[in-house]
Amino acid sequence: MKSYEIERKYLIRSLPFALEEYPHRDLEQGYLSTDPVVRIRREDDDYYLTYKGRGMMVREEYNLPLTASSYEHLKTKIDGRLISKRRYLIPLEDRTVELDVFSSPRPGLLLAEVEFASEEEALSFAAPDWFGEEVTSCPEYHNSALSKL
Repeated sequence: MKSYEIERKYLIRSLPFALEEYPHRDLEQGYLSTDPVVRIRREDDDYYLTYKGRGMMVREEYNLPLTASSYEHLKTKIDGRLISKRRYLIPLEDRTVELDVFSSPRPGLLLAEVEFASEEEALSFAAPDWFGEEVTSCPEYHNSALSKL
């Protein structure tokens, strides 16, 4: 399924609340290619193959379902390291912050993503005080780059 991903990313240095209060999903993902980005992902018991276009804040994205066995087969073919993280879903006004807590390859890295319906919404977003440095335009914080560590 084709869609466009419009998001901004932020480093989080510390949290003013307990994460246990929020729902979460466990994710594992690897990259078959980083140029173009072709990713496999396990999200709890769901599996996907994703193609992402070029871009930083706005980019094209296609998601296709996979079976568990096809995911496991493709996992043996990834380039770089497998990424493991827990994603917390934190409400923020009329949207949701997806807060990733990495266990691999950068244990302890906290990265928040906020998705938007339009570029205008993204550009007018005022980050809450607990957000740290914005890294939307920093390629080293794309998961595809983190997989190469």
